[in-house]
Amino acid sequence: MSVQRRDWLGGAGATVLGGCLGLVGVGARAAVQWKLATGYKPETFYTQNAELFAQDVGKASGGELAIAVHSNNSLVKLPEIFGAVQSGKAEAGEVLMAGIVKDVPLAGADSVPFVLSTYKDARRLWQYQAPLIETALAAKGLVPLYAVAWPPQGLFSVKPVRTKSDFQGLKMRTYNATTVRIAELLGATPVDVATADIPKALASGQIEAMITSSATGAESQVWTHAKFYYELNAWIPKNMVFASKKAMDALSPAARKGLLDSAKVAEDRGWTMSEAALRNAVGDLKSHGMAVERLSLDLGREIGRLGERFSREWVRTVGNDATRLFIPFYTQAS
Repeated sequence: MSVQRRDWLGGAGATVLGGCLGLVGVGARAAVQWKLATGYKPETFYTQNAELFAQDVGKASGGELAIAVHSNNSLVKLPEIFGAVQSGKAEAGEVLMAGIVKDVPLAGADSVPFVLSTYKDARRLWQYQAPLIETALAAKGLVPLYAVAWPPQGLFSVKPVRTKSDFQGLKMRTYNATTVRIAELLGATPVDVATADIPKALASGQIEAMITSSATGAESQVWTHAKFYYELNAWIPKNMVFASKKAMDALSPAARKGLLDSAKVAEDRGWTMSEAALRNAVGDLKSHGMAVERLSLDLGREIGRLGERFSREWVRTVGNDATRLFIPFYTQAS
């Protein structure tokens, strides 16, 4: 083989984009392949949004970056995704922000109970939280790309709940330390029940109330036993998609811009999808005969006091960063 032919072969490559095989000429970049790990099923709006994000990145980067979304814990289990991106097993990942608080304490801000009540509040919190999260992740070699809220956590009950006294003796489903504490502060009896066991626990009388999203309630068909759903909006947790800084630094400036531009689009689209998921789930509850109500004024005031208590405790636990987040959030409220 001639030197000239060897040089030509060394400067050309093949790439597969969208299922099509094509040659990349001298001077062009072969497609960089990224893996994005997520623990959620393909049918969830989070995974659907991630797939659309990957498609957008392919277009915006001019084919330089191709992202494969590995859903349903198929590449890495959800609790291990944060570490997997740090170690290079995946170039990007999606995590529940409340699930990484040991590594990034500020990530738990949106899960402090009874602080947020609307999507508008949640987006405003993210406005102040995002720069702090970016700094915290940078120290770990990571870069946040976008974050999207889950539908708010509501209150399901087998009987009407109008005041704090109505919780006395009520068997409330719990699944972590925070929900146990909420149950105890309200005077309810905490009962640990996994999500998959909710229908059986309601049917047997093991639980009589629970705080969870309307979507989980609809998926669990709670209307067979629970007849009341209150728009408590106890907290509005978020998922975050993030990437390895090393992997991002290896991209061309144009591809990096395409990635970040696509992330902005994915964030806006994801919040719209979340609100649609909330409307659909609440509509499902209503169509099956559940009473969907707002909290009474009395109970709302009690919940507000609990929110103040939880936020003060969280600030004391996290320290100065929490103060830098919550002071502008509260003082600049519209």
